[in-house]
Amino acid sequence: MIKLKFSRGLAALTLVLSFLTSLHAEFLYKDDVVNNPKFTQQIESIGSELKAKTGISLYLVMLRDLDSNESITDFEKRISAETNGSAVIMTFVELKKEVDILARPTSLYNDFNKGQVLSPNATFIGAVVSSIMFARSYDEVKELISNRGGTILPILAERAKGAEIVSKYSVAMYNGYADVAEQIAASKGQTLSSSAGTGSQTFIDILRLIFYGIILYALFIYVRGRFFKKRETKSE
Repeated sequence: MIKLKFSRGLAALTLVLSFLTSLHAEFLYKDDVVNNPKFTQQIESIGSELKAKTGISLYLVMLRDLDSNESITDFEKRISAETNGSAVIMTFVELKKEVDILARPTSLYNDFNKGQVLSPNATFIGAVVSSIMFARSYDEVKELISNRGGTILPILAERAKGAEIVSKYSVAMYNGYADVAEQIAASKGQTLSSSAGTGSQTFIDILRLIFYGIILYALFIYVRGRFFKKRETKSE
């Protein structure tokens, strides 16, 4: 009985702390997914410094799901109407596995590369593999290769189980948030001391190389299997 009461008390305390953290969060506009005070602090630190140096607010929204018949773009437009001044809204919807970025005014799109940030390809090799497997025209090949350097989707594509899934979400969205913040700051001639940093970026680059190395290996096995299958068919 004592253990049960303690567990309930701990759960209640965790809920209260999460609620209090959300009350003080400005740039982590809504979080139904991660609910981690450390994650909130990191986002708030970057967002606050970016706003102080550029006057631009970068909001992150983490949703479990959208209302029925509402698209992610519709949701972002609704949030945009609630914000004041220049704002960029980055939204992640867990159940739909969707990520999008909305900028208002639209001139803010000139301050960061949305195509690159949301690219499914982190490296040149990954972009080449994707173009081989999915591109249907030269223009699509060109777009896939030119927009490489994705900082969110390659991490979301990593396999994870249990509690690792939420950790993967937080790493991916933090990485993308920091990327956009750094690009906006650079466009205004500023640098951010609170952002990801070289060490974190190097670690993420290593994860990308491992991820796309696995894809290349799988592609090699697939092509080799098809090749040997054709040879066996001809020999018969």
